[in-house]
Amino acid sequence: MIMKNILILTAVTLLTSGLAGQNAEEILKKVESNVSSDNRIFESTMIIHGTRTNRTITAKTYSVGDKQSFTEYLSPAREQGTKMLKLENQLWIYSPSSDRTIQISGHMLKQSVMGSDLSYEDMMDDRKLTEVYSATVAGEEVIDGRNTWILELTAKVSDVAYYSRKMWIDTERYVPLREELYARSGQLLKRTTLSEVKMIDGRWFPTKIIYKDILKQGDGTEFNITSVKFNQSIPDYIFTKAALKQ
Repeated sequence: MIMKNILILTAVTLLTSGLAGQNAEEILKKVESNVSSDNRIFESTMIIHGTRTNRTITAKTYSVGDKQSFTEYLSPAREQGTKMLKLENQLWIYSPSSDRTIQISGHMLKQSVMGSDLSYEDMMDDRKLTEVYSATVAGEEVIDGRNTWILELTAKVSDVAYYSRKMWIDTERYVPLREELYARSGQLLKRTTLSEVKMIDGRWFPTKIIYKDILKQGDGTEFNITSVKFNQSIPDYIFTKAALKQ
């Protein structure tokens, strides 16, 4: 009888584990259908909450899939005209004050973008989560009145900034509401909170994101998407180094 119970318990455990893995993959795919697109154009406001003062930076970004993106900073005056171009795994920045284009690579990718809690590495890696992480459902939790699944993600490729992630996914709208990013050692590196979820072009999309670099002083960086359009016609010339100086 004891052996029978053990066998039943083992079978149930294996079945549950399999379903949890399958469900996690399905959940991530539904999340990606909301936040990913063939291309998009969006305008944003980034508020950097420093230890003494706050800075507000506005920008317009064009992106195609996870391989190409172009950002032009619109304000404040000292940042106006700064442009950033990503092609595949390469990143260039044009500074109008020096009229120079420099490539950001290697250890420089870990540097802060404009003094924010985001690194260039954060902005570079826009691959689908299902391509670079394996996931399991670790539980459920209510966040701000919303039911969420807790997903634990572990990297299945080596070229990722964060070895593991913990995500809280809205069970109804399939958008992340919270995320924690970890190093291979298990140290928490960054925490992200997503809110102001809106229905845009038939998809749920969070328009406010607060990033907090745990290793950085200050009260985090608030990123607000003020306008977003999906699946637009974007001219190819935008994604060229020549466009940086135009």
